[in-house]
Amino acid sequence: MFWRKNGHKSETATAEQSPQAVIDVRDIAKVYKMGDIEVHALRGVVMKVYEGEFLSIMGPSGSGKSTLMNILGCLDQPTSGEYYLDGEAVSKLSESDLARVRNKKIGFVFQSFNLLKRTSALRQVELPLIYGGEGGRSKRAKAALEAVGLGNRLDHLPSELSGGQQQRVAIARALVNEPAMILADEPTGNLDSRSGTEVMQIFQRLNREQGITVVFVTHDPWIARHTNRIVMLRDGKIITDRPVPHPLVAGEAERPSEADEMESIFKETYYGGDKQEYN
Repeated sequence: MFWRKNGHKSETATAEQSPQAVIDVRDIAKVYKMGDIEVHALRGVVMKVYEGEFLSIMGPSGSGKSTLMNILGCLDQPTSGEYYLDGEAVSKLSESDLARVRNKKIGFVFQSFNLLKRTSALRQVELPLIYGGEGGRSKRAKAALEAVGLGNRLDHLPSELSGGQQQRVAIARALVNEPAMILADEPTGNLDSRSGTEVMQIFQRLNREQGITVVFVTHDPWIARHTNRIVMLRDGKIITDRPVPHPLVAGEAERPSEADEMESIFKETYYGGDKQEYN
């Protein structure tokens, strides 16, 4: 079983303990300068994500969700504001310190898998441990692959694996360092419906059974309905941040048309608050 060493989760944790904020974003702004023009990608974003949460960040193109993802993943730094990741102030860190934080505290899962073509599944999962100078790499990588159902594919190359299996290797790689959170960018975007369902089942199991904090960045309302909370951005601001009333269980519901699903998610989440939230 995986317990988040770097996220301070242990088997001795009690129900009485208050959850800790894995993500604490305080008035984050991001401004890109293009000559004399300033583009305000984020405008005073405030958000907390507590350990054990499973949420989606959504928004149309240009809303700022990709910029926010890059900041949450310590791939970029804000122009102003503060960001605390697992209790550590990271918004002003040097590049080398950011690299350390990314390796130790964040597990990344991308739409395109980002696997090395000539490297076995086991070796792919060992890479974060190698970069971090960790010991027991083979044993830990094997355990991570077993956790995603690939214990019998340790020596397979990406070309010998299906798309869904490749994404499971990527999930195992994200898990192996026991990060404070997993940050997933459209993790089912390149998969067929069956493989996408299997990957979503893995994320839900890791979250519900092991308490792993998961943040999805997605444009897909159907995927978002499988998480427990949705944060929606527009013009660089959070316009609504609400729990999903009845999260879907992966594999138990048939996907509706995109139009019907978008209407449903907007009714439940986007239009469910006070009128002033959308001004």
